[in-house]
Amino acid sequence: MALKNNERADVTSRRIIKSLKAEADKKRTLREKIADAMTAVCGSMSFLAINAVWFAVWIIWNIGVIPQLKPFDPYPFGLLTMIVSLEAIILAIFVLISQNRGAQVDDLREEVDLQVDIITEQELTKLMTMVALLLEKNGVNISKDEELQEMLRPTNFEKIKKALEKQVID
Repeated sequence: MALKNNERADVTSRRIIKSLKAEADKKRTLREKIADAMTAVCGSMSFLAINAVWFAVWIIWNIGVIPQLKPFDPYPFGLLTMIVSLEAIILAIFVLISQNRGAQVDDLREEVDLQVDIITEQELTKLMTMVALLLEKNGVNISKDEELQEMLRPTNFEKIKKALEKQVID
């Protein structure tokens, strides 16, 4: 069964997007690979469960509930607080490194998408011009269709860019 044009384009765009991600993954530095791995491990339910058990054991040990266990970090658990704070700082840094890399891939995808949109706009304008010429050749008067006349003009991307920049700055 042959693919329709839009299905073929969809498959192609998925390949492009996959390849952008794959290329970005190949170019990761060791630091980024470690950050991604740490984020994957520490962002799991297993890690949450291990931390919950660890905190529970630490607290039970140090509140003196079990007489055989001598508290080494009595309430208000200063050592535990410091360890948890350090863990949070380190995990936050790993997450930020991973997010920064992800943002770079997203920026690249957006740029590719913008370029494809610009090309598509130019192609559609060209197609509309060709259809308009065919209509005129077949005696259909399209000169009074103001909307069509506006669509036949090439898009002024510079004007759009300036308008968007103004919105962002204001």
